[in-house]
Amino acid sequence: MAILDKHKILETNATLLLIFSFLVVTIGGIVQIAPLFWLENTIEEVEGMRPYTPLEMAGRNIYIREGCYVCHSQMIRPMRDEVERYGHYSLAAESMYDHPFQWGSKRTGPDLARVGGRYSDDWHVDHLRDPQSVVPESVMPKYGFLERKMIDGKYIGDVLATNALVGVPYTEDMIANAQADFAAQADPDSDYDGLLERYGDKVSVRNFDGHEGVSEMDAMVAYLQMLGTLVDFSTFTPDASR
Repeated sequence: MAILDKHKILETNATLLLIFSFLVVTIGGIVQIAPLFWLENTIEEVEGMRPYTPLEMAGRNIYIREGCYVCHSQMIRPMRDEVERYGHYSLAAESMYDHPFQWGSKRTGPDLARVGGRYSDDWHVDHLRDPQSVVPESVMPKYGFLERKMIDGKYIGDVLATNALVGVPYTEDMIANAQADFAAQADPDSDYDGLLERYGDKVSVRNFDGHEGVSEMDAMVAYLQMLGTLVDFSTFTPDASR
């Protein structure tokens, strides 16, 4: 009872309670933050990671604009049920170029961190056009209008330049050729060698929505199809020190 009686002193003295609360929060903060000063990098670098291509970046911006993140997370937690359903747990490095990141655990729809390559382009187009025709129990709204909205990537270079300001490693060459790379990725008949040289051979180049020109549907599908495909988890070995 003696300890409880002493605690009563804090509860009845607002100034004393404020001081001790501040001390507790300060000590807890130091314990959490101080170790970070001894780490050169808080994100484990993983082979295969690259910045988004201009078309993928446009698709990501559409994804955010339409509020897809409200119902879909992009963070697989290291729990058995999630790993068995979605695949390898998410790595911090997979979101190192995301501004803002798409983490979270609230899911009205499934997690999309590993959706890339799981379904065909046609499946994605049909699903975005009319979700209930593919998944009858879905409550997802229709996004068929994305097919009808054509985009030319006029300002995509500015988007890349802005991301470069916050640390995404876009080079001057990438920024200067952003609009050309934007169009090339959605046209397999174009000269896309420069695109592959700048972003790597794993970049998917094809007509994503099956129609002429570049639509918001092309951009959205290009973005969805690359999610979770950059890291080869068959050869990935986590750093034991982390």
